[in-house]
Amino acid sequence: MDELKATFAGNLIRLRTGAGMTQAELGEALHYSDKAVSKWERAESVPDAWVLTELGRIFGVTVDQLLSPNAHWAPPPTLRSEKETYSRLFILLSSIAAVWTLCMVEFVVVWIVLGTIQWIVFVAAVPLSLVVLLVFNCIWFKGRGNMFIVMALVLSLVLLIYLMLLKYNIWQVFLILAPAEVLVFLAFQIRHHSLRKRDSTAGREGNGP
Repeated sequence: MDELKATFAGNLIRLRTGAGMTQAELGEALHYSDKAVSKWERAESVPDAWVLTELGRIFGVTVDQLLSPNAHWAPPPTLRSEKETYSRLFILLSSIAAVWTLCMVEFVVVWIVLGTIQWIVFVAAVPLSLVVLLVFNCIWFKGRGNMFIVMALVLSLVLLIYLMLLKYNIWQVFLILAPAEVLVFLAFQIRHHSLRKRDSTAGREGNGP
């Protein structure tokens, strides 16, 4: 068993470093912590079958290759090249720009047709932009930093509601903000605790016979 752990640890280190990934990045891709990845690479445990399958998918190898000496195969190229980073940034900025463009179109159309200036559409563009950021963050970065995005989204929505009803001066709506932000914080803490618990369980299973 110790030989299997050592073999897997060597293969994982080789694949991860060859792909230009940190332990934290690999952990995020697997929804595990960097401590779990570090434990695997120190040959203290071997992850369960699901994690092995996911590692094979990420690095383009088979589970058998992960668990066997593989001096003949080379690690894949860097997963996140500089070109890919710029492409993602371009797509994200283009999507957000599209949101603001649509809001500008609505603003101009209403101004021309109805003769009124509805500046509130630009305030509405803020939560819409945050939703776009949240979606891409979940797709590309496995939700890293989602808590801050969601908290900003809640704040922008409360502000939007207040400004839409500005003539009524319903300032009490801001009283919702504090408990809502606390709820978001607690929800993400529970998720983080669940991931840590799963890491601990995986570690115990890996150390078993």
